Amino acid sequence: MPSRLPDVPDIDERLTDQLLAQLGRVEQDLREAVSSSDHIVRWTARHLLDAGGKRVRPLLVLLAASLGDSSRRAVIDAAVLVELTHLASLYHDDVMDSAETRRGTRSAHSIWGNNVAILTGDFLFARASSLSARIGPDAVRLHAETFERLCIGQLHETVGLAEGQDPFDHYLSVLSDKTASLLALAGQLGGDLSGAPEGTGDIMRRYGEKIGVAFQLADDVLDLRSDAEVSGKTPGIDLREGVPTMPTLLVRQRGRANPDDARTGELIRRLDGDLSTDEELADVVRLLREDPALAETQDLADRTADEAIAILEELPEGPVREALIGFTRSLVHRRR
Repeated sequence: MPSRLPDVPDIDERLTDQLLAQLGRVEQDLREAVSSSDHIVRWTARHLLDAGGKRVRPLLVLLAASLGDSSRRAVIDAAVLVELTHLASLYHDDVMDSAETRRGTRSAHSIWGNNVAILTGDFLFARASSLSARIGPDAVRLHAETFERLCIGQLHETVGLAEGQDPFDHYLSVLSDKTASLLALAGQLGGDLSGAPEGTGDIMRRYGEKIGVAFQLADDVLDLRSDAEVSGKTPGIDLREGVPTMPTLLVRQRGRANPDDARTGELIRRLDGDLSTDEELADVVRLLREDPALAETQDLADRTADEAIAILEELPEGPVREALIGFTRSLVHRRR
């Protein structure tokens, strides 16, 4: 078990020790949740779990629950529930995105094929659903609503813009459904299940929606700035698949507003070209790293994080609120 929390400042030693101990329980329960006597699933279901991860979503459950009694069995179950759902979505996402690596290791579909990866994701969703049933009917409903949003977000990303739809509105709605919905669930379950003061769950749900969008905008920046050996992912992989990101949307907007801007026009031509080779992809990533759109995206992530922090001001003063503020800032300025 680590001696510190990388995403939470050491505001209060007692709170830090409590969170570390509870994350240890969550990790143990996660391994039990993905275990199976089936000779195939026993390997495929633990593949991404063994690869590690930041456990951002379980940590948010526990932080929210620290405003009440975070030691409750239902709180730990909720932390496991959100991480299982996240892991399941990664198996599906990697198939959709044709990603070859995840968390520094080969993606499941590149080892076992698309069908096995998809079915493994389904298996993990089933295990998460079983946990929600153990928690209670409200958790079942909230988890089902979140699962629906995850599917809709992926569907809208895959299908693309509706006729006449603003590309920025479309992109932010995809981020809200694909990323923010699960963080909103984490915050709400932590607040509701811990016996925290009335209204805590609602505050944390609204916070989760905001920080989820900020988190993904920061990920757009990280996807271009990071080194593959550090992040575990190939920089710019979304570019190869033609998936819009905030930096590319900003570049295209600038190109429409300034059609005589030769540099921007050339970058758009390269984005629309053949990025199948690693050399061509790396060259376009380099150009985007030098483009002002990257700093604009980080600024937008920072502003959205500030909006999330403003929501946290509705919580009681104390170490938990301060830890949540630090957690927010770390998510938009992480290096991996």
